[in-house]
Amino acid sequence: MALFVNQLTHIDVSLWCPQRGLVGCSWQVDAVLDGELGDDGMLFDFGEVKPWIKRTLDSGLDHTLLVPTEAPGVTVTDCPEGVCVRTTTPYSMEVRGPKEAFSLLPWRTITPDTIATYLSQQLTTQRPDNVHQVTLTLSDEAINGAAYGYTHGLKRHIGNCQRIAHGHRSRLYIWQRDTRQPLLEQQWSDWLDNRYLLEQADIAAQDSDTLTCRYQAAQGDFSITLPLARCAVLPGPTTVENIAAWLAQEVATQSGAATRIQAFEGINKGAIATFSPSVTP
Repeated sequence: MALFVNQLTHIDVSLWCPQRGLVGCSWQVDAVLDGELGDDGMLFDFGEVKPWIKRTLDSGLDHTLLVPTEAPGVTVTDCPEGVCVRTTTPYSMEVRGPKEAFSLLPWRTITPDTIATYLSQQLTTQRPDNVHQVTLTLSDEAINGAAYGYTHGLKRHIGNCQRIAHGHRSRLYIWQRDTRQPLLEQQWSDWLDNRYLLEQADIAAQDSDTLTCRYQAAQGDFSITLPLARCAVLPGPTTVENIAAWLAQEVATQSGAATRIQAFEGINKGAIATFSPSVTP
């Protein structure tokens, strides 16, 4: 007997890719539980399945930086902040923060399938007696149109969003004159894809090639150094509300047309902002 729950939850992370660098991801989570019926005629109460699995994901790799420690050019050491991750290819990066902000995985590369297998094994070891196996499937949201992955951290957030290198894969909708603008959506998504978004006030050092973002949050001290070309600097915190407002102003200013932005933070949530180049917001 098997019990399934589709779109049970989703995971928002960033991962280090030896070919692409820092990549923001949002994965939908489907679950299948195999086992035997209990005396109550159920394999597992539906009301308990989601919170049980979600607790495991939330306290584990969700909102962390996934690091394939066997990938070329990756080194991991201890540091005063907790963990220091350095990379050399496809570009140099250094990230420091409490150990809880990282998922260190002894692999050469990370894919949704390898993460699904890892999490399935973890949940299976915690299963109730009548459940024999838990199998998760992770998948990207099906997006017919423009999408981009980004990485950021929110130092003022009371939860795990304060971690300096977690990310999302998001849709982007742009309207001008009450009409969707797919070419603009693709143009800006291409530009934003695989960038690190940071707040101007958190820049600790910058030169012609690199930028260092550093801040202190409730969970500890964080810093990240990476190529300047991989960064997008916002005037305020990189919340989805501010991302939408910043993009609306940038797109409107460059195109000369009033613009409405619908920016997503991962799957099924986000913010809407408008800006007219002739009106001060």
